[in-house]
Amino acid sequence: MQQFSIIHVTDPRIRKQIREISGQQYVGANGDLFVFIVDLYRNQQIRKQLGNDDGRLHTTDIFMQALEDTVLAVQNFLTAAESMGLGGVILGSIKNNPAKLVKVLGLPKMTLPMLGIQVGVPDQKPQLKPRLPLQFTTFENQYPHEFNVNDLQDYDSHVTRYYDLRDANRRIDSFTHQINGAKLNNGDPDKRDEIGQVMRDQGLALDWDSKK
Repeated sequence: MQQFSIIHVTDPRIRKQIREISGQQYVGANGDLFVFIVDLYRNQQIRKQLGNDDGRLHTTDIFMQALEDTVLAVQNFLTAAESMGLGGVILGSIKNNPAKLVKVLGLPKMTLPMLGIQVGVPDQKPQLKPRLPLQFTTFENQYPHEFNVNDLQDYDSHVTRYYDLRDANRRIDSFTHQINGAKLNNGDPDKRDEIGQVMRDQGLALDWDSKK
């Protein structure tokens, strides 16, 4: 059902506002900036203008389908850019204040900004970050419930070495430290945590609470 859209952000004023939302100084500062949108508005308008109601467009199922469409489009976009010798970075930080981003981009109901991508000619060649070994991420037939954090010690050592030796933003850190750290701790309310309310304000996934 092609439930996504892409906004190419060229206006310096809007790029600056997105940079402020993200909190990352490079966002919109160079290259080309694109924002990928979960878009059920277009299909809503098709149904409305052809004399029908919204049907299942407000359900969580349809929202999840649109979310999947959008994420797949992001990855395909990045793959295409890299095939042309360009570099790109996927930006989850654009959702640091989702309600504000909806206003900045002038989004109608039935849409939601999901991810950004900044694309350009790369001026760095960063080292590849080590990923979890397949034994922790790839399983056969069923998900194994047996897990021991101590089995990640070797991987933690690789990640710590990566952060210590990489060219930019060097630090001492490990994977398990990040997962057990401030990013996932309960604390002061964060604008990112308002995403559920923004979804509902945009008319999406309205059936979540209806089956309690």
